[in-house]
Amino acid sequence: MSTYSHPAAGAAGPYGVGSPGAAGLPAAPVRPGSDVTPGSAPASAAPAPAPAPAPEDWQYAPRRPFWESRAVRTGALFTALAVCGVIILAVVRQHIGTESFLVGLALAILPVPLLLWAFLWLDHVAPSPWQNVVFAFSWGACAATLVALFANEYGAKLLATTFSASQTQTDRWGATFVAPLVEETAKGAALLLLFAFRRRHIESIVDGIVLAGLAATGFAFTENILYIGSAFGEDKALGSSVLGSATAATFFVRVLMTPFAHPLFTSMTGIGFAIAATCRPRSVWRWLAPLCGWLVAMCLHGLWNSSSQLSPIGFLTVYVAVMLPVFGLVVWLAFWARARELRTVRSHLPVYAAAGWLTLPEPVALASMKSRSRARDIARRHHGEAGARAVRDYAVFATHLAFLRAAATRGAAPADFTAREAELLHHLWHRRPLAQPALTSAAHPFPLWPPPLPTPRRPPMWPPPLSSPPTWGPPGPGAGKHL
Repeated sequence: MSTYSHPAAGAAGPYGVGSPGAAGLPAAPVRPGSDVTPGSAPASAAPAPAPAPAPEDWQYAPRRPFWESRAVRTGALFTALAVCGVIILAVVRQHIGTESFLVGLALAILPVPLLLWAFLWLDHVAPSPWQNVVFAFSWGACAATLVALFANEYGAKLLATTFSASQTQTDRWGATFVAPLVEETAKGAALLLLFAFRRRHIESIVDGIVLAGLAATGFAFTENILYIGSAFGEDKALGSSVLGSATAATFFVRVLMTPFAHPLFTSMTGIGFAIAATCRPRSVWRWLAPLCGWLVAMCLHGLWNSSSQLSPIGFLTVYVAVMLPVFGLVVWLAFWARARELRTVRSHLPVYAAAGWLTLPEPVALASMKSRSRARDIARRHHGEAGARAVRDYAVFATHLAFLRAAATRGAAPADFTAREAELLHHLWHRRPLAQPALTSAAHPFPLWPPPLPTPRRPPMWPPPLSSPPTWGPPGPGAGKHL
């Protein structure tokens, strides 16, 4: 049973949330000193409703039994992933030896920080919750590799016994058909779980690419330990030189030449799940997009694995003609989707500025990463790290609010749209004393600090009337009263 429920239409909600208007927006609170209290009606209207509860009395987390607690479930999940990590590392160490394991670990970890930084930077407009980020990487590094290790071995044995294939044929078929199926399914399972249980946090194509890339980065890290360590063990047994060794060749191909391979394959599945998460509930793309993305991921993976069995010229041809163009296309798509996120902020926040929740320059500032950075610097100079943190959190909540409004615009509003909107507005209102002046100053070419204080007045409650009725709103009864 939740301790927070949204008031009915026309009832007094926190900060006037229950007061419907032409656009279905909650009314903004009024600055201290005004003759209008939160949740009150105009002077010519009916008597003012009861005062809204104090912000500190708001609670959004439902009260659950201990075994249903989110913290307990999160702890159990990460404990299970940690156990999988211990098992897979122990299996790899036993397979290749301690020395080879340490060498493989030292070399395999080199591209990981760069890849993690790239994906987290890409997700900087509206950062995913840290639980999703850690889960995706941990699943790829621990659970997916553990499943793939045993499933690939079983698949190879099944091919050998079913088709009476030789060892060479088994290795070739296994790399071309079995490994792509097993590995892309194991990595994609992380996205399936996030889609099933954390769908509200997948708000754009960027989220799909980032979460898929993190899962694939973790998978590639553990797999590289095995491959590089195995190559080192062979070189040690043969006494090969450093430059002519299999270790150097494996490191060059897997770490320097194609560190993006696994993230590239799995990003196709991530894009599919992102499309499914942002489309209308009954759309055919809800199930078709993830399936198509998964199939494309397997095809790319199989093509890349089969190219390693070609001549050096054939391998380089596939690398230049297929891998690099597809990688460039995904990078372009990621940057385009990131810019689209900022355009969404610019397009859907002005309605809240018209309702009095934001100042008019804020949507412009929040739609620019440079303005956000400038606002954090301004707040940090005058209020320290607390001010910079307030601006950062304010920008994140405002961005999620814009995404929520965009979902309603395209007819994909979640069932709890009203409660989520009220929660986000509540967080914005509590951080506005530090964040709004900084963002307002950052929106101007030559910001001044502090900006002049406005004369206390009642902010506008609703946007100007539209020439045609608004097309957005949550489905079902009451769509014309609240969003």
